[in-house]
Amino acid sequence: MSGNKEESEVEVKSVFIGAGCNRVVNNVSWGASDLVSFGAQNAVAIFCPKTAQILTTLPGHKASVNCTHWIPSTKFAFKAKQLDRHYLLSGDTDGAIILWELTLADKKWRQVLQLPQSHKKGVTCITGIMVSETDAIFASTSSDGKVYVWELVLPSAGGECKLSCLETLFVGSKPMVALSLAELPGNSGHMVLAMGGLDNKVHLYCGERTGKFVHACDLKAHTDWIRSLDFSLPICNDEANSILLVSSSQDKGIRIWKMTLRGSLTNNQGTYRKEEISLASYIEGPVLVAGSSSYQISLESLLIGHEDWVYSVEWQPPSITSVEETTYHQPQSILSASMDKTMMIWQPERKTGIWMNVVTVGELSHSALGFYGGHWSPDGNAILAHGYGGAFHLWKNVGVDVDHWQPQKVPSGHFAAVTDIAWARSGEYMVSVSLDQTTRIFAPWQNSASLTDKESWHEIARPQIHGHDINCVAIIQGKGNHRFVGGADEKVARVFEAPLSFLKTLNLATCQKSSFPENLQVDVQILGANMSALGLSQKPIYVNTVQETPERNGNDGLDTLESIPDAVPVVFTEPPIEDQLAYHTLWPESHKLYGHGNELFSLSCDHEGKLVASSCKAQSAMVAEIWLWQVGSWKAVGRLQAHSLTVTQMEFSRDDSMLLAVSRDRQFSVFTIKRTGTDDVSYQLLARQEAHKRIIWSCSWNPFGHQFATGSRDKTVKIWAVEQESSVKQMMTLPQFSSSVTALSWVGIDRQSNHGLLAVGMENGLIELWSLTINKSAAATLAVRFDTSLCHVSSVNRLSWRNPEKSEECRRMQLASCGADQCVRVFDVITK
Repeated sequence: MSGNKEESEVEVKSVFIGAGCNRVVNNVSWGASDLVSFGAQNAVAIFCPKTAQILTTLPGHKASVNCTHWIPSTKFAFKAKQLDRHYLLSGDTDGAIILWELTLADKKWRQVLQLPQSHKKGVTCITGIMVSETDAIFASTSSDGKVYVWELVLPSAGGECKLSCLETLFVGSKPMVALSLAELPGNSGHMVLAMGGLDNKVHLYCGERTGKFVHACDLKAHTDWIRSLDFSLPICNDEANSILLVSSSQDKGIRIWKMTLRGSLTNNQGTYRKEEISLASYIEGPVLVAGSSSYQISLESLLIGHEDWVYSVEWQPPSITSVEETTYHQPQSILSASMDKTMMIWQPERKTGIWMNVVTVGELSHSALGFYGGHWSPDGNAILAHGYGGAFHLWKNVGVDVDHWQPQKVPSGHFAAVTDIAWARSGEYMVSVSLDQTTRIFAPWQNSASLTDKESWHEIARPQIHGHDINCVAIIQGKGNHRFVGGADEKVARVFEAPLSFLKTLNLATCQKSSFPENLQVDVQILGANMSALGLSQKPIYVNTVQETPERNGNDGLDTLESIPDAVPVVFTEPPIEDQLAYHTLWPESHKLYGHGNELFSLSCDHEGKLVASSCKAQSAMVAEIWLWQVGSWKAVGRLQAHSLTVTQMEFSRDDSMLLAVSRDRQFSVFTIKRTGTDDVSYQLLARQEAHKRIIWSCSWNPFGHQFATGSRDKTVKIWAVEQESSVKQMMTLPQFSSSVTALSWVGIDRQSNHGLLAVGMENGLIELWSLTINKSAAATLAVRFDTSLCHVSSVNRLSWRNPEKSEECRRMQLASCGADQCVRVFDVITK
């Protein structure tokens, strides 16, 4: 996984991807390949449940990805043993569906094709079945009221897939949002398609392998929208000629329907009458006619247990029973996921046959909303949920004789655009902030050898869970405890300080290589922080008061929206899971910085850790002032006036003698900053100049001198130099880029020759590295253009080099990026 081969000066590898899941139903699919797919904004992300890492993201969609579906899915894992290639379907909010191919041998992905007939509105569900080892039938539905049925012939050796549209069904003004396909038992050649949606009925259509789907009958019982449907494979018992359909709805109920080939009922009239009196009695429903066969449909069971909408139901995948792997057994087991924040496994009782809830798992979260979907692993030993908070939850059955479901580590990340990132002063971790109103810390966990051999990256803390979208962050440099300043869609900036529980967790994660050693941590008297009721300020929990927390009696109204359980800050010996991150890893807020008249937009800290600069959204020169704050006392020590519109980014020069700012008004400004006494700061506008034809989004200083780069919506990057006689002259303009330049970060490689790399991020998500050498003039060459499979699929919001002061010593550097596609990425950049 590297950049283009033609420019071989630099090699690029992906180290880490953090991303949250789009918050829609049917977005997640667990394939027979044992990989999980999900939509992360416009990308399809693939993660490996065994390593809890996102392996790659697939670029191709131009709109948000709504649903993904593996061919073969977990249900057909028993048919997929010989396949060397697996396929994935993904649909987006524009109605486009893309087919992807994964070659298992080398783990390479490629986009095979985009389906020719696209839906006019967003795709809401895709479902598929394997009718043979090389033949799959799948169906898609959309808000445009159409359902398409397709046949996909997989290549046996080499070759290409063959795709043909079998049928187009018009379902009227009330769209279908749930689909399921099955082959009818005892009647090869005929299939049944179940669909459900906004009219509260389950519609059954019969068709042949060649298409010709006709409406057969409706099942009326649910009293609200149908949300999920799933057919079982034929049940192998005395009556091999029946299949079960499970349906779930917003009426909080789950219904199991039985479809039995007529004949097996009429032959045994006696036994049928006996069953009618028992508890598991059938409620006779309609008859479905398919060709020469007919099927009696009956309501097998009604499952009541969830307290909110049931968004998904799924049969446990079949297990292989014989050594030859030809026969399979369909377990009588259903997984349901609901908005009540729980997933349940339902199974019939041995003696009575009554379906009971045998396992319940769930999450604690600040959000009042729960799960959008639940999925089985191919072997049925793990279950995965995805929820309203964009997060995954995985439970594994680790019991030997009895079931024992334990939470497992999963990838995590933001579920909205990531607006800013910053590295810790020694690079031990990275902080990211997002429009999802959270601040997250990602770090390489050194001792997680149980997950993989090399260090693996995980989210290790969530210092801030806020009530406003967060726009910017700056980590305080210098000595002492870890601190950062965050700016959200509010007029105050907030200062946070690391609590003791985080410092100890970081020590474990970095194997005691933290920049704030343990002997200094004795002064930290705060163990963690509690969420406030309104989700704005976070109050400290002090070390000596932890033991005195009164025991809560009973539930104390924990289920109400108003109350939030007390945080229990603990030291983690392994990467924390979502429930722990959502509650117990908050940092206390130590100061609020009042001064700006509008929502904060940009923050920067100097390299010595003495000053923080802040700016806010502005449409006048008065509001567009840059404020300087003194670290420690947090007094405002300067108000710098230079711009008439929002200052979009600021950066202190490497020697902290100058502050560079760029703005929406297309100008940059350079201020000289002098510290006259202990508290006093004097500043002076050295230069201000209109630099670009459009808004300037980003800027970055050369670490070895007083040269800087500016990047703009006019698709150009310009290099400037501050002259001795207090003026700024342009040195060069890089060749025009393919898209608006939205992020820049300059790192030094060789001080002697004043040589460095400039990372350039664009609005289309692409990243390039340019090699810059500054002497009397500037020379620039393209070092590497990142492969599109490594890049973001939407605007790059920030680029940042890890440990830039150590970059001269090592050939391997790391670059972090964040973007509007919900992703935080870390790359290895190896200079040859």
